[in-house]
Amino acid sequence: MDPDFPSKKVLLSWSGGKDSAMALHALRQRPDIAVEALLTTITADYERISMHGVRRALLEEQARSLNLPLKEVRITPGADNAQYEARMGAVLGEAKAHGITACAFGDLFLEEIRAYRDRQLARIGMEALYPVWGRNTRDLIHEFLALGFQTIIVCVDPRKLSPDFAGRVIDRALLAELPGDVDPCGENGEFHTFVFDGPIFRKPIAFATGKPLERDGFWFCDLIPHS
Repeated sequence: MDPDFPSKKVLLSWSGGKDSAMALHALRQRPDIAVEALLTTITADYERISMHGVRRALLEEQARSLNLPLKEVRITPGADNAQYEARMGAVLGEAKAHGITACAFGDLFLEEIRAYRDRQLARIGMEALYPVWGRNTRDLIHEFLALGFQTIIVCVDPRKLSPDFAGRVIDRALLAELPGDVDPCGENGEFHTFVFDGPIFRKPIAFATGKPLERDGFWFCDLIPHS
């Protein structure tokens, strides 16, 4: 790195899933960016990644394999938006105090989500980055697979996709089975994933799969860390 042109220090919003992984892969191709840490929302009491339902222990395994520290935003079960924003703001404010000036996201095309993130970061004087924004989602998921990434579906919205997809590893055969109205990256909330191998990892994440279960209107496949 040229000392006269230091890299921009960035946090990456990390859900543990494929879009976050592709965002990190894209950022690591840029010499002007230094990803300093992963930023993840954890639901306290459950000790799981919020919405995705993945155990915190597996998130920690990802962070170790990525060789990145983990910054957690801890919210209570059923937290409202005010609590989320306050706790997220506190973590981001602390990061800014340590020289981090931007936060990157794996969002692809939801304009209202992007606008919301831009507003929240602007309040504390930070920039939002979107390294995979605007990519064709079908092209992106096929590139994801071609690069050697592996990911498993951990959460399904049964209003949009059959619960039978929970616990399945995404491959080309699965993509061919998706209904035509389901985004191949699940960008409309149809499903969420956990990435367990790929070019950004030093080693694969080992786990076993539990039985799918329904909770709060969603279907989850529990992933059990290997001891």
